[in-house]
Amino acid sequence: MSMMGSNSKAAGSHSHCSSASIDIWSEILATETLSPHQHQQINVVYRKRNPPRNNSKHSDPAWPPPSRVSLADPNKRVSWNRSLSTRGRTSIAVGACMVYQPQLKQDKNKGRPALPKGKHVKPLNFEKEKQYFQEVDAFELLEESPSPKKVGTWTIPEEAPLPAVCARLERWLHSRRLKPSCGPSSTLSKIMDTPATGSQITHDVGINSAILETLERTVAKNSHLDTIQAGGKRGLLDGIPLEGTLDLQIDHNMMIDESDGGCEDIDLAVKKLSLTSTSSSLDDGHISPFSALLSICGQSAPSLLGDVLSCYSETIVKIGEGTYGEAFKVGGYVCKIVPFDGDFRVNGEIQKRSEELLEEVLLCKTLNQLRGNEGDSDNLCRTFIQSLEFKVCQGPYDATLIQAWEAWDEKRGSENDHPKDFPEKQCYVVFVQEHGGKDLESFVLLNYEEARTLLVQAIAGLAVAESAYEFEHRDLHWGNILVSRSDSVTLQFTLDGKDMFVKTFGLLISIIDFTLSRINTGDRILYLDLSSDPDLFKGPKGDKQSETYRRMREVTEDCWEGSFPRTNVLWVLYLVDILLLKKSFERTPRDERELRSLKKRLERYNSAKEAILDPFFNDLFVEQCNK
Repeated sequence: MSMMGSNSKAAGSHSHCSSASIDIWSEILATETLSPHQHQQINVVYRKRNPPRNNSKHSDPAWPPPSRVSLADPNKRVSWNRSLSTRGRTSIAVGACMVYQPQLKQDKNKGRPALPKGKHVKPLNFEKEKQYFQEVDAFELLEESPSPKKVGTWTIPEEAPLPAVCARLERWLHSRRLKPSCGPSSTLSKIMDTPATGSQITHDVGINSAILETLERTVAKNSHLDTIQAGGKRGLLDGIPLEGTLDLQIDHNMMIDESDGGCEDIDLAVKKLSLTSTSSSLDDGHISPFSALLSICGQSAPSLLGDVLSCYSETIVKIGEGTYGEAFKVGGYVCKIVPFDGDFRVNGEIQKRSEELLEEVLLCKTLNQLRGNEGDSDNLCRTFIQSLEFKVCQGPYDATLIQAWEAWDEKRGSENDHPKDFPEKQCYVVFVQEHGGKDLESFVLLNYEEARTLLVQAIAGLAVAESAYEFEHRDLHWGNILVSRSDSVTLQFTLDGKDMFVKTFGLLISIIDFTLSRINTGDRILYLDLSSDPDLFKGPKGDKQSETYRRMREVTEDCWEGSFPRTNVLWVLYLVDILLLKKSFERTPRDERELRSLKKRLERYNSAKEAILDPFFNDLFVEQCNK
């Protein structure tokens, strides 16, 4: 009985549990089971958002308007254009049924907690550190030491005599301080050259005017070229300026008799005579810039203008003028007369100084080296005007020169001041040069072939000078290119040891006026700092010459001492523009297209040596010279 009772209790308990579990599952199923109306709403979500359009004006009233259920939090508007994988946000696709409450970004730049009232922050005190470094700076540290206070532990080395090269480096550094460096200097390596040995002996000699005259006479006897040796063939110490203003490289066969106290009995075999071209170096030596200019011109005192010009011809005709001087035709030569060292302005400009004229004379003498005989150098050409003589003169303008100047003024109207306004003791430098013909501005080109040979001769000459002396003309406008007609068929150039023959079509050019030019003579770099003449870059906008000056300044970044052969290409571009826009000659539309194509390609070249390889010039070079 008891067993039956217990079994019945167990059965009742079991049935009670079963009914409870069934009720729970029923509730779960009931909550998960969706009503037909809900199923209809879900189906609407997957249908098209808009019903098919009906062309009739009246819509079907039986079509129910679709209602879209938003799965996002109704309390927060969420843009679907946002990236679903943005860091720090909950994906809308994943958490659509969740409460979408992204965490707000916390401000990282929290301010410091406010100080209690009545308290102030003490400013930082660096007095101890400042005192320490002031104490350190008060001593010249000779070697590493843990503390500047232990001065007694330092060892001061004995002063040893510095080698000569250090003194030259010191002077070089001083010159660089006067003009801030614009990049690596090409002359520093020459300063650090190996000292001369054996047969090359360099002497530092005190120079006076009598010795200079003797040296000039000796150079004239022993050299058919000018006094500056071509670059690339100089001695080991040629690039090092010595204490004086003259660097003499003397052959080992030279005999000096010191007992006679002079140079009368010196058997000189002078290879090179070069003068420093900067005023600071000249001031440190034993000679003034004016005396150095006299010496390089082979004079002991200035001459008269009439005496110099009468040596060539008594027929004098003015043929041109410039800001800094006048040009006269004297017989078969051209004499350019440039006033200098005066106290008043000439043609509105400050007169040139002796140092500037000295540099221009040295530059002309250096370019004369390019006219040497075949085999003398790896770079030869005759494109640059030949300078025959340089003379320093003093005194008034000669009467014949004034007559020639006034005749020009009556015919063309001069823009320069009348030469009779010069004082009695005015100084001049006379450049005696060969006659190169008419300037390109006034010369009449006949056809396209003459225009092409003009370009190739200009670019070949620039390429040769670039290779020989890092030369840049920097002012090659159409007034500085002289053109003449000739019977020659070809013209020879030697570039890096390779001979080239260019078709001339009966035309020869000569490049003149090196006032703004830059050249590396092997001893020093001669250049004109154009940054001191800002008006040069203020020419009219659109003018090809003015634009070329401004493009040069962009290339050089106003650092005119450095080598920037790209400036030569800029002036070739200028010449192409002049041929297209300013010069009239027989040409076809195809010829103009070729010139414009050349102009586009020139923009890619960085030197005349690169530009000369352009296909435009290929058929202008011939294998053999046909004279």
